[in-house]
Amino acid sequence: MDFALTEEQTMIRESAESFLADVSTSEAIRSAMQTEKGYDAALWQTLCTELYLQAITIPEELGGLGLSYVELTAVMEQMGRYLLCAPYFSTVCLANTAIMLAANEKQKAELLGKILEGETATVAFNADGTWDSKTVKATYKKQGEQFVLNGDYRFVVDGHTANQLILVAREESTAGHEGLAFFAVDANAEGIKRIFTPTMDQTRKLADIKVSNLTLDANALLKADAVKEFHTFLDVATVLLAAEQVGGAQQVLDLTVEYTKERVQFNRPVASFQSVKHKAADMMTKVEAARSGLYFAACVASETVAGESNFSLMDAASVVKAAASDAYFQNAGDAIQLHGGVGFTWEYDVHLYFKRAKSSEHFLGDASFHRERIAKALLD
Repeated sequence: MDFALTEEQTMIRESAESFLADVSTSEAIRSAMQTEKGYDAALWQTLCTELYLQAITIPEELGGLGLSYVELTAVMEQMGRYLLCAPYFSTVCLANTAIMLAANEKQKAELLGKILEGETATVAFNADGTWDSKTVKATYKKQGEQFVLNGDYRFVVDGHTANQLILVAREESTAGHEGLAFFAVDANAEGIKRIFTPTMDQTRKLADIKVSNLTLDANALLKADAVKEFHTFLDVATVLLAAEQVGGAQQVLDLTVEYTKERVQFNRPVASFQSVKHKAADMMTKVEAARSGLYFAACVASETVAGESNFSLMDAASVVKAAASDAYFQNAGDAIQLHGGVGFTWEYDVHLYFKRAKSSEHFLGDASFHRERIAKALLD
């Protein structure tokens, strides 16, 4: 695999970086995170219409850009750097991926067409935070030509604001790795109750979704017996979340270097102290190690979805998620320390990254979860 970005990939990354540097400022982040919605609708439409970033992995024949997960990873890294408050992860990384893996061509055209027009979407699947197929507790049963869904979902990213929902449910009387299916539904359909759930990380909004006797037509079923597709979806989402983490880890390093160059103690910049240099070097090493694993995993994800990979996406996703989770949280903590007393204050942005580092560490499995998953795969 060639890990050097092409000229086109570099241009996409730089365009995203330039745009986000202008629109995702500290003031914009703080303004958005104080609202229940969690983002500026006008900014989302600008992102969709001017940059067309929601279309990165959508095939050209469906109106998208037809690019790979490598390009999307490059964009997600920049979104992590600038802590963008927008339904991008939920819509593009979660919903687009699920639709591409599970839907037929007619369903893809309809559902992805709405996203291309600027609608938002998300995927609901988790009930207890175990982050595998066993966590799906919502059930469905077939009644004639219709399906009836019941159950609860937790930790649904942007679940209270999304226009579309992709629901993962299991057939009644099944358990474990059996009977999973994907359904697409209008988020305001009768039988769906959405509850905003405030969390420590105010920059990413989560919701609980309760489904009670939700009746869906046959065309709402994207795919039944979709355990393989569900696991692939989880692994791809894990890689893209790790991209965001790598970007955040890089940004807290950059913020810390900038601050220590300006902060003067004993008539010299704090950055000139050897202990500070060593700490910054350790932070950089963590970022670069995670980034190396990230772009390998992005290549594997692209090849796996295309049905061409000779590598295990599960292994690649777990390696990078463990490395990125450790790097982001450790760097965010070190950044607070190197900022001194002001690192804990509301006026500085380090605490925002610290909270995102902790929340993203646990979402889709923390480092311990993924290391254990790798160990089980090796031992089996």
